[in-house]
Amino acid sequence: MPTLILDITKSIEENASRYFDKAKDMKRKIKGAEEALRQSKIKLQELETKKEQQETKKIQEKQYAAREKQWYEKFRWFRSSDNFLVIGGRDATTNEIVVKKHSQPGDIVFHTDIAGSPFIVIQSEKKEIPEATMREAADATCTFSRVWKLGLQSTDVFYVAPEQVTKKTKAGEFMGKGAFMIFGKTNYIDNRINLAVGKTKDNSIMAGPLSAVSKHCEKYVVLYQGDEKASSIAKKIQHFLGKDVPVDEIIRSLPAGEFKIKK
Repeated sequence: MPTLILDITKSIEENASRYFDKAKDMKRKIKGAEEALRQSKIKLQELETKKEQQETKKIQEKQYAAREKQWYEKFRWFRSSDNFLVIGGRDATTNEIVVKKHSQPGDIVFHTDIAGSPFIVIQSEKKEIPEATMREAADATCTFSRVWKLGLQSTDVFYVAPEQVTKKTKAGEFMGKGAFMIFGKTNYIDNRINLAVGKTKDNSIMAGPLSAVSKHCEKYVVLYQGDEKASSIAKKIQHFLGKDVPVDEIIRSLPAGEFKIKK
């Protein structure tokens, strides 16, 4: 049985009041301990949920990375609204590869008059290329050039046949990697900044003009020039497209510059 110790120098009422105060203090401590335990359980559950989400995300990203990629995914690419494959260089090296290895007679090559632009190729597969695909390729050439980063809305985009693009130069001149000479007539075409990013049925990330992306992707976002960095906007895109898509893969699909998502 519990033992009560009384202070004989105090009255019964004073002793009772002292024990009452102690009881109240113990009750407060018990409530505090119970609340601390409740908060600890909540935090533990949150940590366990977060750990499960991270593990699920890692598995999904591994599955995404392990899927069989198409050869053109190493370049900039999209399927036009008419289902033509359009590819472009990401840098000087891939510009070189796109023009030298992946452009054939009957294809169309796009470029701009400003430095730092991709060479974009519509692969015709010996079929007539429709006007809609031409416009989409022109928009992509503009969008993935320095125009996006500079905050401009369009630039001088031209197209030529692959036979007009060469590394040949005049005696004593040198053509650097990713740069080419254009011979013959250049055909200029209207263009504008035009960018959407979506996930195709085979889970590949496609970035290109809205009309093309919306045709081939059930989920997509439309992007404009803004003030948000690629790393930040890519996380928002991932949240919309699905956690299985690595953020790095989304960043890789974007032009250089800053962004905002269409509301």
